[in-house]
Amino acid sequence: MKFESDKAPKPVGAYPHARKVGNLLFLSGVGPRKPNSKDIPGVQLDKDGYVISHDIEAQCHTVFNNIRIILEESGSNWDNLVDVTVFLTDMKGDFDTYNRIYADYFKDNQPCRTTVEVTSLPTPIAIEIKCIATID
Repeated sequence: MKFESDKAPKPVGAYPHARKVGNLLFLSGVGPRKPNSKDIPGVQLDKDGYVISHDIEAQCHTVFNNIRIILEESGSNWDNLVDVTVFLTDMKGDFDTYNRIYADYFKDNQPCRTTVEVTSLPTPIAIEIKCIATID
C-alpha cells in the first residue's frame, strides 16, 4: 500500500512518499523543501541555479519536520523509526551540525543510521533522508 500526503512536499519524481509492506513503512528520500512549496530553507542560488551557500541547520529542521508529517500521515510516528539513511552534499562542512541536531531529535528513539556524502541531489538541497519505520 502506498501513501502520499498533501501536507508534505510533493515528490520530485514518480514515487510515493511512503510504502507499507507488512508492518514496515519505507519512506522515499525526503528533502528539506517546505510543504506545498518549492522553497528550500537557507539556500542561496546564483543566476544559473547553482548553490552559492546553504544553511544546514535550517535544512535539518525542515527535513525532520517533513519526515514527521509523512510518518504520521501514513499511520506511524517518530518513535517507530528503525533505520535512517542520510545523504549530505558536504560531509566535512555539515556533519557536525547535522549530528548535533540529529541527537536532539533522537534522544529517546535511536534508530540504526548510515550517513554518506553525495556529489549532488535532485534539487539544490544539502540533505536528503531515507528511512524505515514500523506501523503498530
